[in-house]
Amino acid sequence: MDATRVPGTPRSAQSISTTQMRFRMSTFDRRSFLRGGLLIAAGTAVSACSGNTAADTTGNAPAFIGPSAEQVRAAEAERHPGAVRDFVLTPQRGKVDLGGKVVDTWSYDGRIPGAQIRVKAGEVVRARVVNRLPADTSVHWHGLALRNDVDGVPGVTQPPIGAGAEFTYKFTAPTPGTYWFHPHSGPQLDRGLYAPLIVEDPHEPLSYDEEWVVVLDDWLDGVTGTPDQVLAELRKGMMGGMNHSAGGQDGMGGMDMSTPSPGGGSHMLMGATSELLGGDAGDVAYPYFLLNGRLPTAPETFRAKPGTRVRIRFINAGADTAVRVALGEHKMTVTHTDGFPIEPVSTDALLIGMGERYDVLVTLKDGVFPLVALAEGKKGSARALVRTSATRRAPGMNAQPAQLKGKIVHYDGLRPAQDVRLPSKAGDRTIRLELTGSMMAYNWAIDGKPYDPKTIHAVRTGERVRLSFVNRTTMWHPMHLHGHTFALADSGIRKDTAIVLPNTTLDVDFDADNPGMWMIHCHNIYHAESGMMTTLGYLQA
Repeated sequence: MDATRVPGTPRSAQSISTTQMRFRMSTFDRRSFLRGGLLIAAGTAVSACSGNTAADTTGNAPAFIGPSAEQVRAAEAERHPGAVRDFVLTPQRGKVDLGGKVVDTWSYDGRIPGAQIRVKAGEVVRARVVNRLPADTSVHWHGLALRNDVDGVPGVTQPPIGAGAEFTYKFTAPTPGTYWFHPHSGPQLDRGLYAPLIVEDPHEPLSYDEEWVVVLDDWLDGVTGTPDQVLAELRKGMMGGMNHSAGGQDGMGGMDMSTPSPGGGSHMLMGATSELLGGDAGDVAYPYFLLNGRLPTAPETFRAKPGTRVRIRFINAGADTAVRVALGEHKMTVTHTDGFPIEPVSTDALLIGMGERYDVLVTLKDGVFPLVALAEGKKGSARALVRTSATRRAPGMNAQPAQLKGKIVHYDGLRPAQDVRLPSKAGDRTIRLELTGSMMAYNWAIDGKPYDPKTIHAVRTGERVRLSFVNRTTMWHPMHLHGHTFALADSGIRKDTAIVLPNTTLDVDFDADNPGMWMIHCHNIYHAESGMMTTLGYLQA
């Protein structure tokens, strides 16, 4: 299958008023409420997280800026919305061919990944979502500093999009970069509901001949079960979900069950470890790993001429798996992380956590080369081919590039490009978030408490805020902040999703310049759904 080249270029659930938001909350089912939290209207008084804000002089709880507030509309106006680009997304259930393996799953318009959305910075995305699923859904636009009322979190920024309903998202895409979109409704991300969102720079400084968007995923839906079944099993905890004897770290006993047989068995992963990830590699055993929706037995092929300079945009859309990516016989020059430019640096391989994105430049040699995304700490990989020769034979399906064991650039080896460095400024507020829980009880949480919509970490517009992620667990967590990018305190690189290794602290800084209610959560979807998420709220002036 040839890669697709990028050329140069029912009832309605539309926007609702603040009053409607208050009263329509009563129609949400309990499941939606627990997943998304309390829908916060502008000016509503809500209990704030202890230690992050105080009651006002009257003793009342503070009021937060809600998604329909005037401040949100004003922030959008300051982005100077440009031309409107229209798109239609149809989440639906149906059969999808992964390359010789047909699965019954959920996807956008019957393809995996969904068709990419591509606009220029400053243009307006108007995406009409027609929900043909047998369940509520939503769309979160991952990584974009967009207006709060279209962030796509049911119960927090919008009502869920019901089965048979429609919803139109409309927002300015302000910053060039590699982004993506997916549901924020239960574990739906671990089906086929994801696609790239590429925001082009009208004044692109990089020079390259071709572009290739590479979306990586771990897959089990329609093969060994469904994401809902996985979550139900994991929530029982290790001893509740399995009959194996405990032992070792988190009671894993050193057993390796990272490659389940399609069609049955437990979904719980045991014994898979990674030094790069500081120990446990993940919670879920996957039978397959995909690259652009294809199995390694039927890989996508990117065709070009020798000497072609290619920009590869990597997106890890997985639910539970970090990937180690390398292109055989080539070095990669890393140019961006999570959409923001860095000072170019050469590497053999990249480690990409769930939700993270990296852009690289590669000048292609003459031949046929495997692009391999190793499931870090697990048994399995995703694969594609890069072909610049019509006569060379392709390497075998199990070929592992030597570069996978070569240099891997880490956060501390990256530096932000000068024009995206966070300006030097004294910090106004620190929010300490302790990541807690274990595989044994599967009680992932923040500050020892599972997600509670009444817990809101308060900030004020204009503040320089530090988030201090303190990982008290033996598991790594890719932590994601909605609606903002942050700067890693040590390296300064700009990101919206960052790996926090076990028993370590990661400090990140951001400017509170996008009012509203925003989620902070682990991008392991099963950790988030078990409770490792919380809310950041802007206080009313």
